[in-house]
Amino acid sequence: MQKPVIFTISAVWDEEASVWSGHCDDLPAAADAPTLDGVLEKINAMAMDLLPDNFPNIDPSTVFLQITALREAAVAA
Repeated sequence: MQKPVIFTISAVWDEEASVWSGHCDDLPAAADAPTLDGVLEKINAMAMDLLPDNFPNIDPSTVFLQITALREAAVAA
């Protein structure tokens, strides 16, 4: 059994566009979506497409995606 392979998605909230922008340089993949789940869904699909070409020795069943999200804190009025 292979060890899990974890790819990290860095996501930032774009207030002006009202979307999360996420990217994973290791795959490489990038996507925008209104929710973090949407970013995860899009990059997951890209990861499965890109994996054979970029990481041919990795079994897709061992791949995990981790999101690190950054959003400005709301200031209380």
